Amino acid sequence: MAYKITEDCTACGTCIDECPVDAISEGDIYVIDPDVCTDCGSCADVCPVEAIFPE
Repeated sequence: MAYKITEDCTACGTCIDECPVDAISEGDIYVIDPDVCTDCGSCADVCPVEAIFPE
C-alpha cells in the first residue's frame, strides 16, 4: 500500500529528500507514484504539516 500526499501539502520539499526510491514528484502539491513507493513511511515521518498518509 503506497502513501499519498493530501492537498494540505505546502510543497516544502522535505519529503523528496527522504524518499529512498525517488517516488515523489514536485508540483503545487507533491505526488507519490504508487508503483514506485515501497511503503517505507519516511516521507510521512518528516512532513512538517502531516500531509502524507497511507493510501
